[in-house]
Amino acid sequence: MSRRFTRREAMFTVAGAGLGAFGAFGQTRAGNPPYPSWNTEFRQLAPNVYAYTQGGGPDMSGPGVSNAGLIVGPDYMLAIDALQGPIPAKDFITRARQAGGGKPIGRLMNTHHHGDHVAGNQFFTGAEISSHPYCRNEVLKAVASTPKTWNATPNLADGGEPRVLVPPTVTFVDDVTYFLGNTEVQYRFAGPAHTWGDVMAYLPQHKILFAGDVAFFWVAPYANNSYITKWIETCDKIAGWDVDVIVPGHGPIAGKKELAEMANYFRVLGVEARKRYDAKMTAGAAAAEIRLGRFDNWVGPERLIMDTVRWYQEWEGTLTPDYDGNRVRLATLEYNAIKAGAKKTGEIIPLERMDSLVEV
Repeated sequence: MSRRFTRREAMFTVAGAGLGAFGAFGQTRAGNPPYPSWNTEFRQLAPNVYAYTQGGGPDMSGPGVSNAGLIVGPDYMLAIDALQGPIPAKDFITRARQAGGGKPIGRLMNTHHHGDHVAGNQFFTGAEISSHPYCRNEVLKAVASTPKTWNATPNLADGGEPRVLVPPTVTFVDDVTYFLGNTEVQYRFAGPAHTWGDVMAYLPQHKILFAGDVAFFWVAPYANNSYITKWIETCDKIAGWDVDVIVPGHGPIAGKKELAEMANYFRVLGVEARKRYDAKMTAGAAAAEIRLGRFDNWVGPERLIMDTVRWYQEWEGTLTPDYDGNRVRLATLEYNAIKAGAKKTGEIIPLERMDSLVEV
């Protein structure tokens, strides 16, 4: 068996392909609706406002890798999230400079601490990097274990490039507003939701929300550091905002309907998991039995295990901001044993997927 990584190594090292890249995303089950593919693109959403989405879908490699945003001001540009490695970060920066006529990226905001959103910080040289304090603290914890060079990974790094994990240097707890020329950018704290430090960027005049990983569209939500009940509450609050366009952390650009569907994934899973929790089933056995109907075609099976464990932690009163990787690993072993016993070997989860996120 390959060695197990610590949670922090996983967030900032194994997550090189993006936390959202884990999972059998392309699996489909008959009778359930298919899901779309989308391309990598740098798209203008409004005057001086751009979104960078990375391609995904059932027939594309590396699905679910993270997105980013850009606001162009009179003197400098503001970026939202740094992507997960040299290739996407440099591609985004190149496109940003073209859109902004060569203006510098003077400010960068990290929506949360996961490696697919902060690992690219090193390439935004000269930018002031801001985040919630929880995000900064988690990044600081990971600095010492960050490798000195990038490993060769398709669409992420050629390999051998110098690697440095750069933490945010400015933190804020309450909401903050920037004015870039005529564009108002409101940073809104959304946590705890996907993590305890989620921040979103809301542009009220354009009715655009850069939601970070509060939003996963056509990509199974990843609840490793989450407080699912409050995440659902955050989605419900956004439903009341004056928003037409939502740029998710993972998936294609969409809107409130898709955000509500992501919240419904958690609601449906919660109902199914609660039945089994009340029946004294373990999380691994519950995950092996649960089916989610219309969500089955965009649920990576290891996320179902992880998310079921997270629901169980809420109900037991054992939830913390940290990922309980050892518990998820045990649930995965049980899940795999059940699948093997039922001769459903195609549904077995490679254990290294979970081992890469185990905290030891």
